[in-house]
Amino acid sequence: MSQPSPEVYERDRGMDAHNAVMRDIRSERDETYDPHEPTRVWLDEDNTPDGVKTSLTIILNTGGCRWARAGGCTMCGYVAESVEGGSVPHEALMDQIDVCLDHEAENADEPADLIKIYTSGSFLDEREVPAESRRAVAETFADRERMVVESLPDFVSAEKLSEFTDRGLETDVAVGLETATDRVRHDCVNKYFAFADFEDACAEAAEADAGVKAYLLMKPPFLAESEALEDMVSSVERCAAVDNCHTVSMNPCNVQRYTMVDELHFRGGYRPPWLWSVAAVLDRTVDADAIVVSDPVGAGSDRGPHNCGECDDRVQTAIKDFDLRQDPSVFDQVSCECERTWDLVLEEEASYAQPLAR
Repeated sequence: MSQPSPEVYERDRGMDAHNAVMRDIRSERDETYDPHEPTRVWLDEDNTPDGVKTSLTIILNTGGCRWARAGGCTMCGYVAESVEGGSVPHEALMDQIDVCLDHEAENADEPADLIKIYTSGSFLDEREVPAESRRAVAETFADRERMVVESLPDFVSAEKLSEFTDRGLETDVAVGLETATDRVRHDCVNKYFAFADFEDACAEAAEADAGVKAYLLMKPPFLAESEALEDMVSSVERCAAVDNCHTVSMNPCNVQRYTMVDELHFRGGYRPPWLWSVAAVLDRTVDADAIVVSDPVGAGSDRGPHNCGECDDRVQTAIKDFDLRQDPSVFDQVSCECERTWDLVLEEEASYAQPLAR
Protein backbone atom coordinates (compact mmCIF):
# COMPACT_ATOMS: atom_id res chain seq x y z
CA MET A 1 0.00 0.00 0.00
CA SER A 2 1.22 3.52 -0.74
CA GLN A 3 2.23 5.64 2.23
CA PRO A 4 0.00 8.73 2.59
CA SER A 5 1.52 12.19 2.85
CA PRO A 6 0.14 15.70 2.35
CA GLU A 7 1.75 15.84 -1.09
CA VAL A 8 -0.25 12.83 -2.24
CA TYR A 9 -3.43 14.82 -1.85
CA GLU A 10 -2.34 18.33 -2.77
CA ARG A 11 -0.05 18.08 -5.81
CA ASP A 12 0.60 16.32 -9.09
CA ARG A 13 -2.78 14.62 -9.45
CA GLY A 14 -3.63 16.15 -12.80
CA MET A 15 -6.91 17.32 -11.26
CA ASP A 16 -6.01 20.97 -10.70
CA ALA A 17 -9.02 22.45 -12.55
CA HIS A 18 -11.60 20.53 -10.50
CA ASN A 19 -9.71 21.21 -7.29
CA ALA A 20 -9.48 24.95 -7.96
CA VAL A 21 -13.24 25.16 -8.53
CA MET A 22 -13.98 23.12 -5.41
CA ARG A 23 -11.71 25.28 -3.24
CA ASP A 24 -13.50 28.42 -4.45
CA ILE A 25 -16.90 26.90 -3.69
CA ARG A 26 -15.88 25.64 -0.25
CA SER A 27 -14.48 29.07 0.67
CA GLU A 28 -18.05 30.37 0.79
CA ARG A 29 -18.68 28.46 4.01
CA ASP A 30 -19.06 30.64 7.11
CA GLU A 31 -20.56 28.21 9.65
CA THR A 32 -18.60 27.01 12.69
CA TYR A 33 -19.00 23.72 14.57
CA ASP A 34 -18.45 22.55 18.14
CA PRO A 35 -15.59 20.01 18.33
CA HIS A 36 -17.27 18.38 21.33
CA GLU A 37 -20.48 17.55 19.45
CA PRO A 38 -20.82 14.85 16.75
CA THR A 39 -22.05 15.86 13.33
CA ARG A 40 -24.90 13.33 13.52
CA VAL A 41 -25.99 10.21 15.37
CA TRP A 42 -28.95 7.90 14.78
CA LEU A 43 -30.30 4.38 15.38
CA ASP A 44 -31.41 2.06 12.57
CA GLU A 45 -31.23 -1.50 11.21
CA ASP A 46 -28.62 -2.82 8.77
CA ASN A 47 -28.14 -5.97 6.74
CA THR A 48 -24.81 -7.61 7.59
CA PRO A 49 -23.15 -10.95 6.75
CA ASP A 50 -24.53 -12.12 10.12
CA GLY A 51 -28.09 -11.01 9.37
CA VAL A 52 -30.07 -7.85 10.14
CA LYS A 53 -28.64 -5.99 13.14
CA THR A 54 -29.67 -2.95 15.14
CA SER A 55 -27.16 -0.19 14.42
CA LEU A 56 -25.85 2.99 15.99
CA THR A 57 -24.44 5.29 13.31
CA ILE A 58 -21.99 7.97 14.43
CA ILE A 59 -20.60 10.75 12.26
CA LEU A 60 -17.69 12.26 14.16
CA ASN A 61 -16.90 15.93 13.72
CA THR A 62 -13.23 16.05 12.74
CA GLY A 63 -10.89 18.49 11.05
CA GLY A 64 -12.09 17.18 7.70
CA CYS A 65 -10.96 15.02 4.82
CA ARG A 66 -7.48 16.01 3.64
CA TRP A 67 -8.42 15.41 -0.02
CA ALA A 68 -11.40 17.75 0.41
CA ARG A 69 -9.11 20.44 1.80
CA ALA A 70 -7.11 20.17 -1.42
CA GLY A 71 -10.32 20.52 -3.44
CA GLY A 72 -12.04 17.20 -3.22
CA CYS A 73 -14.97 15.29 -4.61
CA THR A 74 -17.49 17.11 -6.77
CA MET A 75 -20.52 15.93 -4.76
CA CYS A 76 -19.22 15.87 -1.18
CA GLY A 77 -20.18 18.68 1.18
CA TYR A 78 -19.30 16.89 4.42
CA VAL A 79 -16.05 18.80 4.86
CA ALA A 80 -18.15 21.97 5.12
CA GLU A 81 -19.45 20.60 8.43
CA SER A 82 -15.98 19.95 9.84
CA VAL A 83 -14.21 21.84 12.62
CA GLU A 84 -11.96 24.74 11.66
CA GLY A 85 -8.22 24.28 12.09
CA GLY A 86 -7.72 20.87 10.55
CA SER A 87 -7.72 18.73 13.70
CA VAL A 88 -9.79 17.83 16.76
CA PRO A 89 -8.02 16.75 19.98
CA HIS A 90 -8.49 13.30 21.47
CA GLU A 91 -10.48 14.55 24.45
CA ALA A 92 -12.99 16.35 22.22
CA LEU A 93 -13.47 13.28 20.01
CA MET A 94 -14.19 11.15 23.08
CA ASP A 95 -16.69 13.78 24.25
CA GLN A 96 -18.46 13.22 20.92
CA ILE A 97 -18.53 9.46 21.57
CA ASP A 98 -20.08 10.12 24.99
CA VAL A 99 -22.82 12.24 23.40
CA CYS A 100 -23.59 9.35 21.02
CA LEU A 101 -23.73 6.83 23.86
CA ASP A 102 -26.12 9.11 25.73
CA HIS A 103 -28.30 9.31 22.60
CA GLU A 104 -28.35 5.52 22.38
CA ALA A 105 -29.23 5.12 26.06
CA GLU A 106 -32.11 7.55 25.74
CA ASN A 107 -33.56 6.11 22.51
CA ALA A 108 -32.86 2.36 22.54
CA ASP A 109 -34.01 -0.41 24.85
CA GLU A 110 -30.61 -2.08 24.66
CA PRO A 111 -27.19 -1.40 23.15
CA ALA A 112 -26.96 -1.73 19.36
CA ASP A 113 -25.23 -4.81 17.95
CA LEU A 114 -23.58 -2.84 15.14
CA ILE A 115 -21.59 0.38 15.49
CA LYS A 116 -20.87 2.41 12.34
CA ILE A 117 -18.38 5.27 12.63
CA TYR A 118 -17.88 7.80 9.86
CA THR A 119 -16.09 11.12 9.56
CA SER A 120 -16.00 13.70 6.79
CA GLY A 121 -13.01 11.78 5.46
CA SER A 122 -11.17 8.72 6.81
CA PHE A 123 -11.44 7.32 10.32
CA LEU A 124 -8.13 5.50 9.73
CA ASP A 125 -6.29 8.71 8.74
CA GLU A 126 -4.28 9.65 11.83
CA ARG A 127 -4.26 13.31 10.82
CA GLU A 128 -8.04 13.19 11.18
CA VAL A 129 -8.50 10.70 14.05
CA PRO A 130 -5.38 10.23 16.21
CA ALA A 131 -4.20 6.67 16.94
CA GLU A 132 -5.02 7.27 20.62
CA SER A 133 -8.64 8.04 19.73
CA ARG A 134 -8.91 5.06 17.38
CA ARG A 135 -7.73 2.69 20.11
CA ALA A 136 -10.08 4.28 22.65
CA VAL A 137 -13.01 3.79 20.26
CA ALA A 138 -12.05 0.13 19.84
CA GLU A 139 -12.00 -0.31 23.63
CA THR A 140 -15.28 1.55 24.14
CA PHE A 141 -17.19 -0.70 21.75
CA ALA A 142 -15.35 -3.97 22.37
CA ASP A 143 -18.49 -5.52 23.86
CA ARG A 144 -20.55 -5.02 20.66
CA GLU A 145 -20.85 -7.57 17.86
CA ARG A 146 -19.77 -5.64 14.80
CA MET A 147 -17.97 -2.41 13.87
CA VAL A 148 -17.82 -0.48 10.61
CA VAL A 149 -15.26 2.30 10.09
CA GLU A 150 -14.85 4.45 6.98
CA SER A 151 -11.59 5.10 5.15
CA LEU A 152 -10.01 5.91 1.83
CA PRO A 153 -7.93 2.94 0.64
CA ASP A 154 -4.60 4.68 1.34
CA PHE A 155 -5.09 4.38 5.09
CA VAL A 156 -6.38 0.81 5.27
CA SER A 157 -3.84 -1.32 7.12
CA ALA A 158 -4.03 -4.69 8.83
CA GLU A 159 -2.29 -3.21 11.86
CA LYS A 160 -4.95 -0.56 12.45
CA LEU A 161 -7.87 -2.91 11.83
CA SER A 162 -6.37 -5.52 14.14
CA GLU A 163 -6.96 -3.11 17.02
CA PHE A 164 -10.65 -3.96 16.51
CA THR A 165 -10.54 -7.58 15.34
CA ASP A 166 -8.14 -8.61 18.14
CA ARG A 167 -10.86 -7.60 20.60
CA GLY A 168 -13.27 -10.07 19.03
CA LEU A 169 -15.17 -7.44 17.03
CA GLU A 170 -16.37 -8.43 13.59
CA THR A 171 -14.95 -5.45 11.71
CA ASP A 172 -15.58 -3.95 8.29
CA VAL A 173 -13.93 -1.01 6.57
CA ALA A 174 -16.22 1.05 4.35
CA VAL A 175 -14.36 2.39 1.31
CA GLY A 176 -15.83 5.25 -0.71
CA LEU A 177 -14.98 3.74 -4.08
CA GLU A 178 -17.90 5.58 -5.82
CA THR A 179 -17.50 3.58 -9.07
CA ALA A 180 -15.44 0.71 -10.43
CA THR A 181 -14.76 2.79 -13.57
CA ASP A 182 -11.52 4.74 -13.12
CA ARG A 183 -12.43 7.32 -15.77
CA VAL A 184 -15.74 8.16 -14.08
CA ARG A 185 -14.13 8.31 -10.63
CA HIS A 186 -11.40 10.63 -11.89
CA ASP A 187 -13.32 12.90 -14.25
CA CYS A 188 -16.81 13.01 -12.72
CA VAL A 189 -16.14 12.51 -9.00
CA ASN A 190 -12.63 14.05 -8.88
CA LYS A 191 -11.31 11.19 -6.76
CA TYR A 192 -7.68 10.32 -7.26
CA PHE A 193 -7.23 6.57 -6.65
CA ALA A 194 -7.79 3.59 -8.94
CA PHE A 195 -9.88 0.44 -8.69
CA ALA A 196 -6.65 -1.47 -8.17
CA ASP A 197 -6.10 0.49 -4.94
CA PHE A 198 -9.51 -0.68 -3.74
CA GLU A 199 -8.52 -4.28 -4.49
CA ASP A 200 -5.31 -3.75 -2.49
CA ALA A 201 -7.33 -2.38 0.45
CA CYS A 202 -9.55 -5.48 0.38
CA ALA A 203 -6.47 -7.69 0.58
CA GLU A 204 -4.98 -5.58 3.37
CA ALA A 205 -8.19 -5.82 5.41
CA ALA A 206 -8.25 -9.59 4.94
CA GLU A 207 -4.90 -9.84 6.71
CA ALA A 208 -6.64 -8.55 9.85
CA ASP A 209 -9.69 -10.80 9.33
CA ALA A 210 -11.70 -7.67 8.54
CA GLY A 211 -14.20 -7.34 5.71
CA VAL A 212 -14.91 -4.53 3.24
CA LYS A 213 -18.03 -2.61 2.28
CA ALA A 214 -17.79 -0.79 -1.04
CA TYR A 215 -19.65 2.53 -1.15
CA LEU A 216 -20.74 3.48 -4.66
CA LEU A 217 -22.17 6.76 -5.96
CA MET A 218 -25.23 6.55 -8.20
CA LYS A 219 -25.13 9.30 -10.85
CA PRO A 220 -22.20 11.63 -10.30
CA PRO A 221 -22.30 14.83 -12.38
CA PHE A 222 -21.72 14.75 -16.14
CA LEU A 223 -23.40 11.36 -16.68
CA ALA A 224 -26.79 10.84 -18.30
CA GLU A 225 -29.29 8.72 -16.37
CA SER A 226 -28.73 5.66 -18.56
CA GLU A 227 -24.93 5.98 -18.28
CA ALA A 228 -25.18 6.25 -14.50
CA LEU A 229 -27.46 3.22 -14.29
CA GLU A 230 -25.20 1.02 -16.43
CA ASP A 231 -22.10 2.20 -14.55
CA MET A 232 -23.72 1.16 -11.26
CA VAL A 233 -24.70 -2.28 -12.52
CA SER A 234 -21.15 -2.86 -13.76
CA SER A 235 -19.62 -1.43 -10.58
CA VAL A 236 -21.71 -3.59 -8.25
CA GLU A 237 -20.76 -6.71 -10.20
CA ARG A 238 -17.06 -5.84 -10.26
CA CYS A 239 -16.98 -5.06 -6.53
CA ALA A 240 -18.84 -8.24 -5.63
CA ALA A 241 -16.22 -10.22 -7.55
CA VAL A 242 -13.36 -8.86 -5.40
CA ASP A 243 -12.25 -11.20 -2.63
CA ASN A 244 -13.23 -9.94 0.84
CA CYS A 245 -15.77 -7.36 -0.41
CA HIS A 246 -18.97 -8.76 1.08
CA THR A 247 -21.30 -5.74 0.87
CA VAL A 248 -21.92 -3.07 -1.74
CA SER A 249 -23.82 0.05 -0.64
CA MET A 250 -25.09 2.16 -3.53
CA ASN A 251 -25.62 5.78 -2.49
CA PRO A 252 -27.74 7.83 -4.91
CA CYS A 253 -26.19 11.26 -5.25
CA ASN A 254 -27.91 14.09 -3.38
CA VAL A 255 -27.19 17.80 -3.75
CA GLN A 256 -25.08 19.04 -0.84
CA ARG A 257 -24.09 22.62 -0.16
CA TYR A 258 -20.65 23.95 -1.09
CA THR A 259 -20.14 21.44 -3.91
CA MET A 260 -19.79 21.46 -7.68
CA VAL A 261 -22.98 19.40 -7.89
CA ASP A 262 -24.80 22.18 -6.02
CA GLU A 263 -23.54 24.76 -8.52
CA LEU A 264 -24.64 22.61 -11.46
CA HIS A 265 -28.05 21.89 -9.90
CA PHE A 266 -28.68 25.58 -9.26
CA ARG A 267 -28.01 26.32 -12.94
CA GLY A 268 -30.22 23.50 -14.23
CA GLY A 269 -27.30 21.26 -15.17
CA TYR A 270 -27.86 18.38 -12.78
CA ARG A 271 -30.76 16.25 -11.58
CA PRO A 272 -30.32 13.60 -8.86
CA PRO A 273 -31.06 10.05 -9.99
CA TRP A 274 -34.56 8.65 -10.37
CA LEU A 275 -35.63 6.24 -7.66
CA TRP A 276 -36.68 3.95 -10.51
CA SER A 277 -32.99 3.79 -11.50
CA VAL A 278 -32.00 2.82 -7.96
CA ALA A 279 -34.60 0.04 -7.96
CA ALA A 280 -33.44 -1.11 -11.41
CA VAL A 281 -29.82 -1.48 -10.26
CA LEU A 282 -30.87 -3.45 -7.17
CA ASP A 283 -33.10 -5.68 -9.29
CA ARG A 284 -30.42 -6.34 -11.93
CA THR A 285 -27.65 -7.13 -9.41
CA VAL A 286 -29.62 -9.39 -7.08
CA ASP A 287 -27.48 -12.37 -8.12
CA ALA A 288 -24.18 -10.61 -7.39
CA ASP A 289 -21.99 -12.40 -4.86
CA ALA A 290 -22.46 -9.74 -2.19
CA ILE A 291 -25.12 -8.04 -0.10
CA VAL A 292 -26.29 -5.08 -2.21
CA VAL A 293 -28.14 -2.27 -0.44
CA SER A 294 -29.08 1.38 -0.93
CA ASP A 295 -30.16 4.13 1.45
CA PRO A 296 -31.29 7.13 -0.64
CA VAL A 297 -30.65 10.29 1.41
CA GLY A 298 -33.18 13.05 0.81
CA ALA A 299 -35.43 10.75 -1.21
CA GLY A 300 -38.44 12.52 -2.69
CA SER A 301 -36.94 16.00 -2.45
CA ASP A 302 -35.71 18.16 -5.32
CA ARG A 303 -32.14 17.86 -4.01
CA GLY A 304 -32.32 14.11 -3.46
CA PRO A 305 -33.14 11.06 -5.59
CA HIS A 306 -36.76 11.35 -6.68
CA ASN A 307 -39.44 10.37 -9.16
CA CYS A 308 -42.56 12.44 -9.78
CA GLY A 309 -43.45 13.20 -6.17
CA GLU A 310 -46.53 10.98 -6.11
CA CYS A 311 -44.78 7.61 -5.84
CA ASP A 312 -41.52 8.55 -4.09
CA ASP A 313 -42.50 7.32 -0.61
CA ARG A 314 -43.72 3.97 -1.95
CA VAL A 315 -40.57 3.34 -3.99
CA GLN A 316 -38.37 4.41 -1.08
CA THR A 317 -40.21 1.95 1.18
CA ALA A 318 -39.65 -0.83 -1.38
CA ILE A 319 -35.92 -0.02 -1.49
CA LYS A 320 -35.70 -0.18 2.31
CA ASP A 321 -37.58 -3.47 2.27
CA PHE A 322 -35.19 -4.85 -0.34
CA ASP A 323 -32.18 -3.84 1.79
CA LEU A 324 -33.39 -6.04 4.65
CA ARG A 325 -34.82 -8.98 2.67
CA GLN A 326 -32.80 -8.94 -0.59
CA ASP A 327 -36.00 -9.84 -2.44
CA PRO A 328 -36.50 -7.99 -5.76
CA SER A 329 -40.20 -8.92 -5.87
CA VAL A 330 -40.82 -5.87 -3.65
CA PHE A 331 -40.40 -3.70 -6.74
CA ASP A 332 -43.26 -5.51 -8.52
CA GLN A 333 -45.59 -4.05 -5.91
CA VAL A 334 -45.00 -0.39 -6.85
CA SER A 335 -45.86 1.35 -10.10
CA CYS A 336 -46.60 4.85 -11.35
CA GLU A 337 -47.32 6.66 -14.60
CA CYS A 338 -43.99 8.47 -14.26
CA GLU A 339 -42.20 5.24 -15.20
CA ARG A 340 -43.01 6.19 -18.81
CA THR A 341 -41.14 9.47 -18.36
CA TRP A 342 -38.22 7.63 -16.77
CA ASP A 343 -38.14 5.20 -19.70
CA LEU A 344 -37.96 8.15 -22.11
CA VAL A 345 -35.15 9.74 -20.09
CA LEU A 346 -33.15 6.52 -20.26
CA GLU A 347 -33.66 6.36 -24.00
CA GLU A 348 -33.14 9.98 -25.00
CA GLU A 349 -31.08 11.84 -22.37
CA ALA A 350 -27.47 12.59 -23.31
CA SER A 351 -24.69 13.60 -20.95
CA TYR A 352 -23.94 16.76 -22.97
CA ALA A 353 -27.56 17.98 -22.69
CA GLN A 354 -28.99 16.79 -19.40
CA PRO A 355 -31.16 16.74 -17.41
CA LEU A 356 -33.94 15.91 -19.88
CA ALA A 357 -36.57 16.05 -17.10
CA ARG A 358 -36.51 17.55 -13.64
